[in-house]
Amino acid sequence: MTTDAALAADIDATCRLHGEFTLRSGQVSDTYFDKYLFEASPELLERVAARIVELLPEGTELLGGLELGGIPIVTMVSAKTGIPAIFIRKKAKEYGTAKLAEGPSFSGKKVTLIEDVITSGGAVRDAVNALRPLGAIVDTVVCAIDRSPEPGESLRDVSLEVRSVLTRADLDAVNTAS
Repeated sequence: MTTDAALAADIDATCRLHGEFTLRSGQVSDTYFDKYLFEASPELLERVAARIVELLPEGTELLGGLELGGIPIVTMVSAKTGIPAIFIRKKAKEYGTAKLAEGPSFSGKKVTLIEDVITSGGAVRDAVNALRPLGAIVDTVVCAIDRSPEPGESLRDVSLEVRSVLTRADLDAVNTAS
């Protein structure tokens, strides 16, 4: 799939903030990429979801949205495709049904994970390592943005194919062209 330069430019313009921001590492930066801003925009979310639909592997039986960023995207993709969704928590809740994933049963089903941004792949890796022992067949994650140093490579250790709408390079190209 070719890069959608207009989508990259619109996401960059919406999400790249300028000011003074303390990063998770404790460092201070004059720019910050707020990924939730594209998910909060119905028009951008619809465009991202449409591109994700094109990347879904054949045979997907369930879509798995990761808490929190993957939830709005998976909901939109599910509505567009008619493929049911599960909503995957960071950890199983400790009350009620004590489920890790809300929605229909996923045991024995081919689940394609949906995530907003992958950098190191930690949240996706945790989800895969929790879902597989519960019977889910998970071999692909589709993300809006792969910000890892080597796109598509961050989850090889868990035998997971990464498909992305955009990469860090796509967004950096827009930002340097401005």
